[in-house]
Amino acid sequence: METGIQHLVQSLNIFYLLAGAVMILSMHAGFAFLEAGTVRKKNQVNALVKIIVDVAVATMAYYLIGYPIAHKVCFVRPASELMADQGLELVRFFFLLMFAACISAIVSGGVAERMKFKPYITAGFFLAGVVYPIFEALIWGERWSPAFQSWVEHIFGAPIHDFAGSMVVHGLGGWIALPAVLLLGPRMGRYVKGKSKPIPISNIPYLALGSWILIIGWFGFNVMSSQKLEDISGLVAVNSLLATAGGLIGGVIFGKNDPGFIHNGALAGLVAICAGSDVVNPLGAFVIGFIAAFIFVKAFIYEQEVLKIDDVLGVVPLHGLNGLWGGIAAGIFGKKLLWGLGGVSFLAQLFGALLTLCYALVAGFILYGVLKAVMGLRLTEEEEFEGADLSIHRITAYPEDRVKV
Repeated sequence: METGIQHLVQSLNIFYLLAGAVMILSMHAGFAFLEAGTVRKKNQVNALVKIIVDVAVATMAYYLIGYPIAHKVCFVRPASELMADQGLELVRFFFLLMFAACISAIVSGGVAERMKFKPYITAGFFLAGVVYPIFEALIWGERWSPAFQSWVEHIFGAPIHDFAGSMVVHGLGGWIALPAVLLLGPRMGRYVKGKSKPIPISNIPYLALGSWILIIGWFGFNVMSSQKLEDISGLVAVNSLLATAGGLIGGVIFGKNDPGFIHNGALAGLVAICAGSDVVNPLGAFVIGFIAAFIFVKAFIYEQEVLKIDDVLGVVPLHGLNGLWGGIAAGIFGKKLLWGLGGVSFLAQLFGALLTLCYALVAGFILYGVLKAVMGLRLTEEEEFEGADLSIHRITAYPEDRVKV
């Protein structure tokens, strides 16, 4: 009887992780449509192709290199050995792979419309195989995390708390994108003689669809980060919902009814709530999401119009800044004084945010700097003018428009 119950529990945990992995996999469709709706028509095919190829490249990189780095498990062995625990470790790899693959998908939005395909995919391999797993190993993994988090707790009173990856995934991906965007430079015609010339969004329905897919998949991203069915938390689910609501309402108010800001406001709230979704009060989650929308709208405008950084989808403010805000917010709203569950330290969270920022910027400049020197990053002016769809994939999203009757 006891053996049968243990087997059932193991099977349920495997199914739980598998369902979470598939939900997060669906988020990559959200990334793809969000980008396809934001870029011009001549770059929509490239947006869709980049994200789906990212998943394949990340799978091999993380399977062979990344997961062993972070979790000290090597899968290059007989299938009989891999099935020793009913394949639980394999499904855990699948689940955590989807987090790793998000890094390149986040970068994709920043470098859209002018980056070559080969260096983009090459970067994706190293992001999932090396850059992300090293940081994952430090905060979440089995390799360095126990010793490092024990040191952080000794210094700051608590370990770095990042339940579902505000910093480890979103903050890291958002800030890695900044060096890539800077090394590429702005799109042709984006800034003319020092003046901003905004490039219109091509397809609001695609953008909205991408946002909706991401919102739905995010509940797998957050709730199933418990990784065990017995640890599932209704608090995480409702906090994710309230942060989404806060982000949407903030997007309406601060974005002045702009649909781009509204749909991305929801994502800003979800990015920010990841870290503390298991410890904050739902009202605190709403405030976190609301502030995240404010950060995104104001920082996006400042980035584009004042700093003149052509971050096409605004991934630095959306994921980078709000990833850090989410980590810090967990140390504020997770306190029992604000009806949180406690067990968090503001200073530990601030340290985690600064660590994320520094590691991401250094790694990003090294990776994309080397790729720029070796392969080149940017399409030629002629290729960029023609569009990445024709230049790289030899077909547009609307080939019938090119047929002369």
